[in-house]
Amino acid sequence: MRNILIILAIFIISSCKTDLDLQPVSSVTTDNFFANSNDFVQGTNAIYNDLLRYPDRLYNLSETRSDNLYAVSDGGVRDWEGVNDFYNDLSTNAYMSEAWVTNYNGIFRANLVLENLADRGNLVTDTILRTRLQAEAKFLRAFFYFDLVRLFGKVPLINKTVLAAEAATIGRSPVSAIYDLIISDLKYAADHLPSTNGTTSSADTYTTADRGRPTKYAAKGILALVYMTRSAPTYSIEGPGLGLNEWQQAADLLNEIINSGNYTFLPSFTDIFSYSNEYNKEVVYNIDYTSGASPSVGASYPGILVPDTYFSAISKNTQGGLTIRPVSTDLLNSFEAGDIRKTFTIQTGYTNTNGQVETRSFLKKYVDITKVPTVTQDWSINFIVLRYTDLLLLKAECVLHGASGSQGADVDAIVNQVRVRAGLTGDKANVTLAELMEERRKEFAAEGTRWHDLVRSGLITSIISAWITSEDVQNKIQAFTPDYIIYPVPKSQLDIAPGLYTQNNGYN
Repeated sequence: MRNILIILAIFIISSCKTDLDLQPVSSVTTDNFFANSNDFVQGTNAIYNDLLRYPDRLYNLSETRSDNLYAVSDGGVRDWEGVNDFYNDLSTNAYMSEAWVTNYNGIFRANLVLENLADRGNLVTDTILRTRLQAEAKFLRAFFYFDLVRLFGKVPLINKTVLAAEAATIGRSPVSAIYDLIISDLKYAADHLPSTNGTTSSADTYTTADRGRPTKYAAKGILALVYMTRSAPTYSIEGPGLGLNEWQQAADLLNEIINSGNYTFLPSFTDIFSYSNEYNKEVVYNIDYTSGASPSVGASYPGILVPDTYFSAISKNTQGGLTIRPVSTDLLNSFEAGDIRKTFTIQTGYTNTNGQVETRSFLKKYVDITKVPTVTQDWSINFIVLRYTDLLLLKAECVLHGASGSQGADVDAIVNQVRVRAGLTGDKANVTLAELMEERRKEFAAEGTRWHDLVRSGLITSIISAWITSEDVQNKIQAFTPDYIIYPVPKSQLDIAPGLYTQNNGYN
């Protein structure tokens, strides 16, 4: 699927834009571009461009926000400092604008394709392809909206292309309304996307060249996570949790994927992330990258994990990671002796080129030092959004919340299977929700799940507050309140039409 990220220039919306400009790029794009099947394929491919920096966002706004990192000030002015420290003035933070604008760019592109398929879809004479493109666009639109809801709570609901003037009149919709669109789109995608990858194209199979596009099981997996997220506590905020009891709906979807036989629990943890083992049977959905293209469609995520002085120390090109975002002492201490996930995921110090010994640790999962690109932030390694182990542990979570299944055969057995692969001995019994979240923390460190896991679990207030007390030796982190479960609306959006949006509670 790497060729889908070779983006048509007329579809690229500048990443420097700071307003919710959802108007068509030009009359050429909307009126003349979609003239044949290939145009619709290229238009759909363009939507994927706004997935390129999704892993970076998970690192900046989930991993850094959580108790996995203690990334307080290192003496410089870093955008991640206020995220880690729960500052209330984040509305001008660059990470907020990036998340808002990039997701809405993707939504715009998806709407554009869907509208043109509705108006002139007969130009795509292959009905199987036409249906697939519609399903892809709906999957991606749902994906972008789910990201927005988890980050900001209420957001504007835009399900068609609109002019800038109209966009400036559309207020934020209730979270429940955003979820309605997400669920509808994902259900359509689950019903109409292919199930597998193969050598020839059919209604239920992608060609090898198209592997990496979302399958029906990717849609079902994200939909299961949507149901689980909706079931989280509300925390008395207008955030992603609605306090619903949809654990069984999620469990049913997870069981369907698990029982499909399409995916496998790999016996080696490190093999899951190997450059030479991409598209392995653990992967349910990933974001594809390739290096050397122009414009660049390489990944920046591996590079920003690592401080520049580390790359210099091993005689590699720096990748723009700047300074270290240290792993928290709490995460380091959570690993048991012999846990191979710790040594694979975390680099515990190094020596600078000037001989200075760095004793702090940083995350290194997805970083293969034999594959450091010569061009900054142009890595070719794919990022796994959803994998089989995640599905298993999410199923265990559903069972603990009352979905069908048993403590021993499902919850305990799943957790012990994961532990054995990590090199640990001694089966656990009667695993609690808190223990399950700790297992997920070690399994998915550097994969961007931690903050969202804590929010969904209902444990975030107690865990983060206790972590600040024990970890914050520099007294830099502000007191945590449930308001900080979501982020502020970017000031750039508030300034477009003053009074249209109300800032989220707790922020300036």
